[in-house]
Amino acid sequence: MKLIIAVLSGDGIGPEIMIQGIAVMDAIAKRFNHEFEYKEAPCGAYAIGLCGDPFPEETFQICQQADAVLFAAVGDPKYDNDPTSKVRPEQGLLAMRKKLGLFANIRPIQTFKCLVHKSPLKEELVRDADFVCIRELTGGMYFGEKYQDNDKAYDTNYYTRPEVERILKVGFEYARKRKHHLTVVDKANVLASSRLWRQIAKEMEPQYPDVNVDYMFVDNASMRMIVEPTFFDVVVTENTFGDILTDEASCISGSMGLLPSASTGESTPVFEPVHGSWPQAAGKNIANPLAQILSVAMLLEHFDLKEEGTLVRQAVDASLDAFVRTPEIQAEGQPQYGTKEVGQWIVEWITKK
Repeated sequence: MKLIIAVLSGDGIGPEIMIQGIAVMDAIAKRFNHEFEYKEAPCGAYAIGLCGDPFPEETFQICQQADAVLFAAVGDPKYDNDPTSKVRPEQGLLAMRKKLGLFANIRPIQTFKCLVHKSPLKEELVRDADFVCIRELTGGMYFGEKYQDNDKAYDTNYYTRPEVERILKVGFEYARKRKHHLTVVDKANVLASSRLWRQIAKEMEPQYPDVNVDYMFVDNASMRMIVEPTFFDVVVTENTFGDILTDEASCISGSMGLLPSASTGESTPVFEPVHGSWPQAAGKNIANPLAQILSVAMLLEHFDLKEEGTLVRQAVDASLDAFVRTPEIQAEGQPQYGTKEVGQWIVEWITKK
């Protein structure tokens, strides 16, 4: 198979974890006789420095014309610490989602048996946790009408029926592929937008008689994810709630450096790790590349390259079992490995397997 991949390394640790992701893709291409062509493009703070735009038109065109986007991270303290800044790196991420029509964020949450002790939660709570969060990505407060002056501000949590129906459809269909259990998260006791979500979900239920649906207020869901994460199979929710819940859920595995994600919709799909740019670690060879590498696995599986994706996942599992890990998940007394060394070990494992 031939694929054109837009490569957006972004800021902070982005470039160094991207190198390892591409190396894994190259190993897979060689092993299975695929051809992956990469087209690099700037985004985030790096792009602001180049042209003043965190998602330049040229980058958009490269993404739109590619088969998939492999993305790393954006963000810089220079902008985080300046509330008056009109242009921010994260605006590039929002622009990419909106322009490419990426309305569904798919974020798998799983634990690794050899790392359950790294979770801040008790081992007996997180062991065997395995669920998927599906977040609506292009609506809600992040994109609704906004206003701010010195005395007041507002963000409009605006949703239309078609927006809600299409993301709920993704949720129902994912549930069908897994354990047939869908949890719709909202705040229907307070918010009108949530009541529309719940109304439409209930209307759609009869179309999926094989899916067990439950409804949960977001405050209850945030608590349930901590005290009983194994309850969930597929969770679907709106943009703001999804942003918060998925970051909370990422702690279940013990490190945000372990979790990939996909954003899909009307145009080119994007595959990216869930963690941020961690600028304090940039260039220090300590960032965990596994989330980026597992994003490669999700990319391969999206194009029905299931054997290839499975091999990447097996390589990641093998590296963890062999204690080839970056510092934040390494066991006491084991040797230290950096970003490059973990990536190289995985490439060699794939090559020799």
